[in-house]
Amino acid sequence: MTERIFSCPVCEATDFSPFIETTDFFLTGEDFAIQQCAACEFKFINPRPDEAEIGRYYQSAEYISHDAKSKSLFSRLYKLARFVSIRSKFNIVQRHANQGTILDIGCGTGEFLRYCKSRGFEVSGVEPNEKAALYAQKVNKIPVTNILSNLAGKTGNFDCITLWHVLEHLHSLNESLDVVKELLAPGGVLIIAVPNGDSWDAQKYGKYWAAFDVPRHLYHFNEATLTKLMTKHGFELQKVIPQKLDAYYVSMLSEKYWSGRTNYLKSLFVGFWSNFQALKQGRGHSSQIFVLSAKKA
Repeated sequence: MTERIFSCPVCEATDFSPFIETTDFFLTGEDFAIQQCAACEFKFINPRPDEAEIGRYYQSAEYISHDAKSKSLFSRLYKLARFVSIRSKFNIVQRHANQGTILDIGCGTGEFLRYCKSRGFEVSGVEPNEKAALYAQKVNKIPVTNILSNLAGKTGNFDCITLWHVLEHLHSLNESLDVVKELLAPGGVLIIAVPNGDSWDAQKYGKYWAAFDVPRHLYHFNEATLTKLMTKHGFELQKVIPQKLDAYYVSMLSEKYWSGRTNYLKSLFVGFWSNFQALKQGRGHSSQIFVLSAKKA
């Protein structure tokens, strides 16, 4: 079944306008409408599949974050990038958070948490996908729960909470952030990575931009809307960090959706140019990491 949004998840305004209509190029070929809030310009799918229905849009062996054994070329490239990315993510955590406890929401198969564990962190994960959670538990030895609300009541338990390209998937966006605020320890750090709908590659590819990824990506942030949402929940932005590798991977998928074929050389150029334009135009990179802390009372 579908559900409709009647008030903006960021600013609660009720006046929306059409932004773009795009397609689930990855799996089903279904079309979805993205609307934009007239007040804050936040973008979101409307209407959207409800929580009971959304699971079928993840049921593919090529949904790489949930399938550690996929052998396709895209999967191999993704895993190579992930190998580099895990270490980069850990370095960000290490620079900004106290070494202690870390919670990764949407931990997938648990590779990032396994690396954190090997570096001395006490780790926990949240992962709703049963197959991925089982892999994280059995193979990577990570304690995982399937629903964030299962952790409610563990006030101040975590020195660092991370959501690596997860926030845009959460149906209960504001409710989830309320739980995150409760779970974060005093002086703790919240780290969120999301695609940037203002990026040069997003403008170039339009409806074919792979990071729209409808309907799995329910929301489409830029720096302004992400900051506004987090301020509403009592967080302060400390730093924005680019994820430069994402521009290349997103461009490869976008090029395939746009032209019907994979063009690696062109995708590499587009990724490079998007990163260059992020510096020149100031619109941000294809994906960005936000380091946040709770506001002091």
